[in-house]
Amino acid sequence: MGVGAGEWADIPEAVVTELRRTAAELLGNVSSYADDMLDYILERIPEAGADDDLRGLTLGSCSSNLEAVLSMVRHGIDVSAATAPVTALEHARAMAARGYNVDVMLRFYRIGHAYFTERILAGITDFVADPALALAVVADLQRYGFRYIDRISSEVAAEYVAELDRMQNRVRAARTDAVRGLIAGDKIDLGRAERTLAHRLTGWQTAFVCWTDRDDADLARVGGVAGAHFGSPHPLLVPDGAQALWGWVSTTRAPDVAPEDLAPLADQIPETVRISVGAPAQGPGGFRDSHAQAQRGRRIIELSGQGAPVTSYAEVALVDVMSGDLDLARAFVATELGALAVDGRREEEERRALLAVLDAQGGLAAAADELGVHRNTVLQRMRRAEERRGRPATNRVADLHAALRLVQVLGPVVLTSDPGRP
Repeated sequence: MGVGAGEWADIPEAVVTELRRTAAELLGNVSSYADDMLDYILERIPEAGADDDLRGLTLGSCSSNLEAVLSMVRHGIDVSAATAPVTALEHARAMAARGYNVDVMLRFYRIGHAYFTERILAGITDFVADPALALAVVADLQRYGFRYIDRISSEVAAEYVAELDRMQNRVRAARTDAVRGLIAGDKIDLGRAERTLAHRLTGWQTAFVCWTDRDDADLARVGGVAGAHFGSPHPLLVPDGAQALWGWVSTTRAPDVAPEDLAPLADQIPETVRISVGAPAQGPGGFRDSHAQAQRGRRIIELSGQGAPVTSYAEVALVDVMSGDLDLARAFVATELGALAVDGRREEEERRALLAVLDAQGGLAAAADELGVHRNTVLQRMRRAEERRGRPATNRVADLHAALRLVQVLGPVVLTSDPGRP
């Protein structure tokens, strides 16, 4: 609705006339008012003059907003038609770019409204001689000015937030590009990459991958916990979709990533999350290689459908090498294990006994301790395993050991459920 219409329909015509005439007179001196408003703001918000560009944008916002609100009153334009001037939006973007809090930016508008009240409306009698009429004009201008500021400040706040989002998206995109360039082995400017990533690339690089099948898992927190465990309170974390996270730590010495060293970390990981850890390696090449190992470790863990909360690549490296082609891996297991390559409970017991003996280099007592059974039980299971296999455990020991390790990690993926099928 316009001034003198709608919600102001009951305002006397004399007041409407004075409102428009007063707005027109004030418009004639808007540049002077804008300069004065800038000084008023600078006294209360020193950040407004932090640099020449910001000072100029603050002045431009003062001038454009004063001109807009007074022009709207002069022409009877409803305040709902108000939109933030270009300079006001640019001012909001500049505040975001300089890292100022949104509350600081919005204070500009509260202080500007205070100026409008104290300096301009306080001198209204210079324009309206009749005190009663002047009071009515002040009241309506004050109401209109408040509604204008309320509307405009919401727009500039939204632009401020949008600019923050754009900045963060640019930062994320730059980080992602730098990470992918390192992973691909592209030639990069090392210093620039380190600044972009806020991550040192000249020390020991230890990569890890976190993933989950849940939407409510806080992978960023998990990544922070993993980074702290490996000696870096601020790891480089890069989301890989909504349910996975890549991470790296840079340290002056190689972290310990043996299974026993990862146990304390595993205790801090939610049950729904898994972590695969690459071997520490040095420099940009280590950044790439450790990540590749962590990714391959994830593949093995997902293939097996099981695994500990945290797995070091060293634990599954042999299986990774042998399982690049799963058809070949199954054929290899079937050839080496014969009827022992069946997915069954007894076969599982016998395979575990045979593997424990091989791990213990033939020591039955050590194998029994590992399995938590009697030495004779290990011997019996081992003999049955040899019968199923069709040849003694001393035949092709290295191949047998490798096949058993494949089954231990991948389980049914490389076994058959049909005893009559090789």
